[in-house]
Amino acid sequence: MTTFDSTKRSLSEVLADITNGKIQLPDFQRGWIWDDDHVQSLLASIARSFPIGAVMLLETGGNVRFQVRPIEHVPFGQTIPEAESLILDGQQRLTTLTQVLKLTKPVKTRNNKGKAIERYYYFDISLALEGPEHIEDAIIAVESDRKVKTNFGRDIELDLSTRELECKNFYFPCTEIINSDNWEESIHEFAPEKAKDYIQFRKQVLNAFRHYQLPIIELKKETTKEAVCLVFEKVNTGGVPLSVFELITATYAADGYNLRDDWFGSDIRKVESRQQRIHQDSLLSGIEATDLLQTITLLHTYEKRQQDIVDGKTGKQISPVSAKRTAILSLSLDAYKTWVDKTERGFITAAKFLRQQCFYALGDIPYSTQIPALAAILTHLQDGDWLTPVINGKLSRWYWCGVLGELYGGAIETRIANDVEEVLAWIKNGAEEPRTVREAVFQPDRLNSLRSRQSAAYKGINTLVLREGAKDFFWKDKIQNLDQADVALDIHHIFPVKWCKAQMIDWKIYDSIVNKTPISYKANRKIGGAAPSYYLAKLQTDENVQLDDVAMNAILESHLIDPIAMRTDNFQVFFERRFQALLNIISNAMGKKIGLETAIAS
Repeated sequence: MTTFDSTKRSLSEVLADITNGKIQLPDFQRGWIWDDDHVQSLLASIARSFPIGAVMLLETGGNVRFQVRPIEHVPFGQTIPEAESLILDGQQRLTTLTQVLKLTKPVKTRNNKGKAIERYYYFDISLALEGPEHIEDAIIAVESDRKVKTNFGRDIELDLSTRELECKNFYFPCTEIINSDNWEESIHEFAPEKAKDYIQFRKQVLNAFRHYQLPIIELKKETTKEAVCLVFEKVNTGGVPLSVFELITATYAADGYNLRDDWFGSDIRKVESRQQRIHQDSLLSGIEATDLLQTITLLHTYEKRQQDIVDGKTGKQISPVSAKRTAILSLSLDAYKTWVDKTERGFITAAKFLRQQCFYALGDIPYSTQIPALAAILTHLQDGDWLTPVINGKLSRWYWCGVLGELYGGAIETRIANDVEEVLAWIKNGAEEPRTVREAVFQPDRLNSLRSRQSAAYKGINTLVLREGAKDFFWKDKIQNLDQADVALDIHHIFPVKWCKAQMIDWKIYDSIVNKTPISYKANRKIGGAAPSYYLAKLQTDENVQLDDVAMNAILESHLIDPIAMRTDNFQVFFERRFQALLNIISNAMGKKIGLETAIAS
């Protein structure tokens, strides 16, 4: 069955439908943003009968209901008419033409620097009659007082502030293009000698607007919400991608629920911001409305699947757990209301779990994409159950397998859905290990290639080192305590780069995570480019440090560093032993043996 119709309609007819409210915008459409240059270029294209692209509309009255709004600045009284069609593509063009051709107020646009301005648009009739190649230059924009000024506004170069001045200066206002009857009477009254040229202008330019045919594609009212969203993004490639949140906001608004208020809050309507409550925890400050919707969808579809199983359904009759866009777009308002408060608490619990794993800063969290799955799992568990040793052990193992197996990068909707169902079954019913645990693999030689501190595995291993109790070489306190006290920290080379280069050590080896650890800026300044044996002695005798060998060795061991290798400047032994130590903590976190026999780089 065809899901759309295509036809042509006159520009004047389409603009009339906009001003009488038959054509409006779905509320997920963003505001009108075209600048003055775009406006003039569009007018010139129509004046020369050039194509300006098709307009796509959505027929209203179907199952997909959106909150709607009129095109900017179209005046209506207390009651806005019921829309018959909504603009999916062509908003900028149609808004421009409506404001320029149909409304009497100045157009609220912007200049090429983005500054808000108000303009009326005119055709210089004499210049326009010189030929089509002069049309674009013949279009001018004047300020809201209809005067063109020079010398910083002191001198008036052109005054079009009255109908008489328009006629005598022979400038035609674009607000009169669709119906110029009144203006034509004025030209005969104020400048009859120009009437003949005006008639020629009407034939060549005004008729181009009046006879202009717009290609129209109209999606039928049977079109699904997912299809509307997909079509909108395909045709709106030049704009900002439409988010699920914006589309659902427009849908819920049609049922009288303000999703935007629920998330962002409203001082006017006395609604507290859910976003602010969640973001009070710094670990959750990156959570967006779409993350909340995705988590609620996971919980709603999980519950629906469990009910289907209880009801005796089998095979494809059983609803799947899903985090996909289609499922989110199908989330009913009732389902949202049922789960939203519980899910908010689930996110708060997720932050507590992450702190238990020794994550204290948002930038240290390996995968933000894993948090919705974690929050969904914790939402479904009874309060406090996640702290019991067996459940906590399983949650921790699943989490670290996702991180160190590097399984939560890229497209993860399927993995999230599987994890919610399988981790809960593993915890509640003793089912087999989730596939994320089964599939997670950490190849030992991955340590040799981990150099970017932005990678998930790098962040994870760094946190594992810190939770072993790593202390700073200078301050002697735990690195994580210093971090929370806002001491400047960074990840630095243990065997300095300068020293490694002098020893002809391969950069791929000395620049790997094995030769890096978090320390304070103070400690790093003491290290410089010297050999470890030298900078350790320098640190230990510093008047602000004062450490004996035993105490310094303990600090080194807290970073999984072999003290003897450091004091003898033996990079090979240092590297082999730290390589092994890192693999041990990775193995413990993942709860599985790692091929320790794999050759260590030399």
